[in-house]
Amino acid sequence: MSEPVVMARGIRRLGYLLLAWVSLGMALLGAVLPGLPCTEFVLLSAWAASRSSPRLNRWLEQHRLFGPLLRDWRDGGVISRRSKTVASLAMLGCLGLLVWHQPPWWVVACAVGGMGCGALFIWSRPEARGGGRRLP
Repeated sequence: MSEPVVMARGIRRLGYLLLAWVSLGMALLGAVLPGLPCTEFVLLSAWAASRSSPRLNRWLEQHRLFGPLLRDWRDGGVISRRSKTVASLAMLGCLGLLVWHQPPWWVVACAVGGMGCGALFIWSRPEARGGGRRLP
């Protein structure tokens, strides 16, 4: 069970609110720009909104696209198989574009390492609430 969130006050609240809106903007950009993550920015936005804006937090929780993702994450760190597959394919596509542009080898190595860590993390998360695994 998670602890209740305490709303920030004053300048700290403004900082969280700014972070929530900037993160939401980055998430929207990430939905259309290859290589820019979307899910991480939605999660960051929801976290900051929960500490600064009940209205924005409620909107995110009830959004038809973001809501299920946020509820699944909050209720057990769940990432659907579809989301895992889309994220993995996006990483592979970005890696392909990177290699096609022939950067220095160390840039490719760093990208492979970062994407590999990201892929390992998302594939280690449960696909159903309660730690159970959904069948494809």
